[in-house]
Amino acid sequence: MSQDNRASGSRAARRRSRRKPPQRRRALTIAAWTAAGVVLLGGGGLGWFYFKLNGNLKTVDIDQALGKDRPPNVDNGSMDILVLGSDSRGGANSEYGADDGGSARSDTAMIIHLYEGHKQASVISIPRDTMLARPACPTGKGKTDPGRQRAQFNEAFTIGGAACTVKTVESMSGIRMDHYIEVDFTGFKKIIDNLGGVPLTTTKPIKDSGSHLDLPPGPHTLNGEQSLGLVRTRKSVGDGSDLGRIQLQQAFIKALIKQVKGIGVFENPKKLYNLADSATKAITTDRSLGDVKSLAGFAQGLQGITAENMHMITLPVKRDPLDKDRVAPLAKESKMVWDALLADRPVPAEATENSTGDKSDAGSIVQ
Repeated sequence: MSQDNRASGSRAARRRSRRKPPQRRRALTIAAWTAAGVVLLGGGGLGWFYFKLNGNLKTVDIDQALGKDRPPNVDNGSMDILVLGSDSRGGANSEYGADDGGSARSDTAMIIHLYEGHKQASVISIPRDTMLARPACPTGKGKTDPGRQRAQFNEAFTIGGAACTVKTVESMSGIRMDHYIEVDFTGFKKIIDNLGGVPLTTTKPIKDSGSHLDLPPGPHTLNGEQSLGLVRTRKSVGDGSDLGRIQLQQAFIKALIKQVKGIGVFENPKKLYNLADSATKAITTDRSLGDVKSLAGFAQGLQGITAENMHMITLPVKRDPLDKDRVAPLAKESKMVWDALLADRPVPAEATENSTGDKSDAGSIVQ
């Protein structure tokens, strides 16, 4: 993925404000949410360490890559952020599997919709195995992939990185993404460890050979390695599917956000620096968030988001009729979701009634 020079504060101010403002890959979404939780909920504290932290950030210029062929900005006070993970096995990530020569794929994406006022949010998980039409995408070096009528969602990242993934999300939803945040495995673990772990309670034992996790029922404080294992867990919880694992991840995200909000880390300069250092090293952002000053300013307006006012669902899907190991969007119900977000309204309950997603009891295992 290409990196660009850091964006200026003035460019960050021009971001849309829509009325005046195998199992291992699954962990990446939670890693991205961890970084997002620290950055978005951290407020202006990151600005204290501007000069030290600014050089940590990596950026990608989505606007330049996609040009004008994007959905229009909608002036209703809301904001949409695509949170994504990549499964590169380079560098420190190599302990999770060999590098496959650079053909990284994305884990399950999450679209975070912040409602006007930024006190409520809806989060839409897109399963990585969703089959859909992929639009023509820039692939770098002046080349363009022509797209396909039937493609797996996470192949977009393999084809054209962040820009192609954003393009695919915007094509399927009709919603312009304001920002992009991506993170990796190692960054996820370091953030959790610097946070001091994540307290949660398991209502059932979790023993999963694939994720190397063995937790009895009861209260726990998970370190980075254990947290990574939890969000990789699939076969030993719920119905054993990736859709069930998404619910487990969503439950973990809420536990994580409660921890970030509750421990007063932003009143402890040393702890804040260690946390901010690991978070800014872990993430790649769109160019308009590509310096700490812009990132902190963006974050400062989002401190009202809590686990309790965050509505999380999986994109309405059914088993793909051509491949039982894949899923396909439910057209009518998916449109309900996108229409609601475009209008800055809550997602209606009927949008998920017929969906294969959100039916597992996996999410109830973590409290």
